[in-house]
Amino acid sequence: MAGARSKTRKRALQILFEADQRGVDPVTILADWVGRFQADRAEPQVADYTMQLVEGVQEHRKRIDDLIGTYAVGWTLDRMPGVDRNVLRLGIYELLWENDVPDVVAIDEAVELAKEYSTDESPAFVNGLLARIKDLKPTLLR
Repeated sequence: MAGARSKTRKRALQILFEADQRGVDPVTILADWVGRFQADRAEPQVADYTMQLVEGVQEHRKRIDDLIGTYAVGWTLDRMPGVDRNVLRLGIYELLWENDVPDVVAIDEAVELAKEYSTDESPAFVNGLLARIKDLKPTLLR
């Protein structure tokens, strides 16, 4: 099951990153991906959890971006690499709003995405910021 969830997170990251790069709503990109799958069965399916992640990140985007801006030491949101920004958005969303995902899993999965898709420094950066959010979680959810 963890393998399937990891794949859905990768797909959500791809959608969020594409939307970020194109400057459009991630839900629009999600709809494009779903449409492509329905039109061409050769495309990989967009899983329900991928849709839940993309829609959840978008729903809470302002709060998530505020948290990143507040706790990302030495980086502003717009100077941060796009992959890192979107990995953090996914990780924070799962930490704060997906109650069935253990905090350690949300952080580990985000770190793995950073290892696979970003710079050598990114996994430590993502891990540190998400650990801080996890520690502050009780005060952030008030």
